[in-house]
Amino acid sequence: MNSAPLPEPRTAAALAARRRKAEAALDRVHQAIARLRREKAQVSVASVARRADVSRTFLYDNAEARSVVAAAMNEAGERRTQMLADRDNEREATWRERTLNAEDALKVAHTEILAQRTRIGELLGQIRDLQAEWTEEAIQRITTENRTLKQRIRQLTTENRTLDERLKAARSNLRFQDRRVADLEARITEPGSAT
Repeated sequence: MNSAPLPEPRTAAALAARRRKAEAALDRVHQAIARLRREKAQVSVASVARRADVSRTFLYDNAEARSVVAAAMNEAGERRTQMLADRDNEREATWRERTLNAEDALKVAHTEILAQRTRIGELLGQIRDLQAEWTEEAIQRITTENRTLKQRIRQLTTENRTLDERLKAARSNLRFQDRRVADLEARITEPGSAT
């Protein structure tokens, strides 16, 4: 069987219909992308195809549709990256603040311990210098004060140790958050992670 070529007017009408159908599909693609953006939903070839009621093949084959979907996916990826970065920056700022607070408290504890040790040294020096002139009651009072100061030093040393452990924990958490941020950034930048 030999098929005869189609007459020219029928071909032109078919091409015009096909063009109208493609333009209507492109309009639906644009509307679907706009809806996905408004809803802050993930933009992917599958979600756009579903919302626009077009095939994935159409989205891959049609140059304009392909570029519109790719641009929307890139924009969504950038928004998501920025959102993750902002959230991680907030977390990092919190850990930094905790670390700085722990370091400040540690410095204060060190200063107070040094002051207490200096005071004890002064008192012991006074005891040695004037021991013969002091009454038993004065010696008893100074001995009690010395015990109190030593107890305060033990307490401050314990607090110092606790603050040092908290500082180490805060630094460890900060390193963990840094590794997590780097891992999330690596995942985001991997090709194909947006689909």
